[in-house]
Amino acid sequence: MASNFCSHHCFFIVAVLSIFAITPSTSQQQTSDSCNGIFLSYTYTGGKKLTPNLTDSGSQPSRFESTLTVLNNGLQELKSWKVFVGFQHGEWLVSASNVVLADGRTIPEAVGNGTVLAGSSVTDLKTAAETAGDLTQMQVKVDMVGTVVGVAPPGVPMPSTINLANDGFICGEPNFQGNNETHVCCTSDPNYKTKIITKENVLPRQKNGDLTIMYDVIKAYNSNYLAEVTISNHNPLGRLDNWKLSWNWTNDEFIHTMKGAYPSVIDSSKCVFGSQGEFYKELDFANVLSCEKRPTIIDLPPTRFNDTQLGKIPFCCRNGTLLPPNMDPSMSISRFQMQVYKMPPYLNRSNLTPPQNWGIKGSIINPDYKCGSPIRVSPSQFRDPTGLPSNISSIASWQVVCNITKSLKSDSPKCCVSFSAFYNDSVIPCNTCACGCHGNQERICSVSKPAMWLPSKALLVPFENRNEMAHDWASLKKLQVPNPIPCGDNCGVTINWHVNTDYKKGWTARITIFNWGETNFADWFAAVQMDKGAKGFEEMYSFNGGLLERLNTTIFMQGKKGLNFLVAEANGLNPRKDPRVPGKQQSVISFRKEKNDEINVVGGDGFPSKVFFNGEECSLPLVFPSNGLRNELSLYTIMILILSSIILIQQW
Repeated sequence: MASNFCSHHCFFIVAVLSIFAITPSTSQQQTSDSCNGIFLSYTYTGGKKLTPNLTDSGSQPSRFESTLTVLNNGLQELKSWKVFVGFQHGEWLVSASNVVLADGRTIPEAVGNGTVLAGSSVTDLKTAAETAGDLTQMQVKVDMVGTVVGVAPPGVPMPSTINLANDGFICGEPNFQGNNETHVCCTSDPNYKTKIITKENVLPRQKNGDLTIMYDVIKAYNSNYLAEVTISNHNPLGRLDNWKLSWNWTNDEFIHTMKGAYPSVIDSSKCVFGSQGEFYKELDFANVLSCEKRPTIIDLPPTRFNDTQLGKIPFCCRNGTLLPPNMDPSMSISRFQMQVYKMPPYLNRSNLTPPQNWGIKGSIINPDYKCGSPIRVSPSQFRDPTGLPSNISSIASWQVVCNITKSLKSDSPKCCVSFSAFYNDSVIPCNTCACGCHGNQERICSVSKPAMWLPSKALLVPFENRNEMAHDWASLKKLQVPNPIPCGDNCGVTINWHVNTDYKKGWTARITIFNWGETNFADWFAAVQMDKGAKGFEEMYSFNGGLLERLNTTIFMQGKKGLNFLVAEANGLNPRKDPRVPGKQQSVISFRKEKNDEINVVGGDGFPSKVFFNGEECSLPLVFPSNGLRNELSLYTIMILILSSIILIQQW
């Protein structure tokens, strides 16, 4: 009796459980079919607790596995798809198939604040209509493995949201099914209008990036192709010195030859002992330049420009210098060529895949850049090298857009500014640890107390020689002396902005740039942003300068021809007793005042709100010089002060 009951009822229970077990997949299929756009789903597929076993559950690491699905159910092909996944549990992404991080970072990477994933092996998703419903062309699945903190099984670390990051789409609110799956449907935005329309089946080129990289395939064969890479600087304040360009190969490609640039490390051993050596048995790998999955490319020196083997490429061989286009348009471009060998199964002249995870950086004092994923664009056009009045088209072209990023909190500026004025004897120096402080400095000085005010002559000597001057000045001016004394600014470049005069019809300032480092700066430039004062800019006496057209509150300045070289710090006349002497450049700047100008020079409008040197934003003091006993100056007095400043510049 009991056995009969079990045989009937147990079968029923198992059948019911089986129905519920398959419900999620059936439900997801029904949901995706009802989406007439781009269907996105994120499914947590499993995980386990990792060692060490911590008593604090909030710090316990665990493994997670998940799958992101992107399905094109719309009427238009989805080009260069990108999806934002709102990770929120301190996730560390260890691996992910078919994608790269859209901001150019390389997996494994921290993604705990959310990240944008971009297609790599499958970048475009076709429609059901053009493929007869072939899911292999309509859909991509991304299998992810990573580490999560604070959510251990049976807990499920789900993202806060998922949405399509491509322009021109609207996504609804994500719908959660159970505790391990969420999905959303994204449809075309009827109000979105692209500013550029192309006839080709490619995306329009972007023109709003600070820096762009073009990857043009100009010759293609079954086993290899010739690519031309062009780096263009578009930012009026952007600059790179000794640029280093890197990327990731995704299909075991390797670089055979190059012209106009070179790998920083020449090494073919990974090919010789790898699959490349097994496939290309007849190839002499002694001539192969790089087999690194992530090579780093550097520019050649000018002496190689006319080298028939390595040079002869327009815009090559500048030691990696990229200047702003407003400074020198011809120096805002770098270019090189390379022969790239492919591996099976991609041995077809039309099977072309660009590298991923692009990154570019400079050295010394340069801004930081983050690069997006390569986007297929219309073929580039080049002038015929033989001189014929015709253009030659590339076979395929991709564009990478890079933008200047603000430094992270852990990153310090590389230059700083001091303020001074004619109405106050004290100089407000650079902030304490403006460019960072070493860990062991806390034992000998304060990393948090504000810098001590100084006499103007102290700006001419290194920080380690200012101690006595600072104490004497504090005693003379009845200023407090901190104990311990504040640490220095630790900046290689410092800039002094001095308000020189202020009168009825105008005012003047003097800017002095000091180089305390060991590196000379050729073709240097600086810029100051002034919210109210810049529009009255009149003349710069010792530099070439003017207002930027795109940034009309910013004054751009550079050395005049023959004076555009900021030398490094050098020994004094008597190195045994004289302090080291910085390299320096200086100029007086005059400004006019209009009748309706509401500018308070002494109140702070005469000081910049931002200062840049070679593209790097500098640290500014937190206060302005105070106005003690200020008297209006006559025009005669003003002219005497200007002439005195010019004479002082010549003496410096």
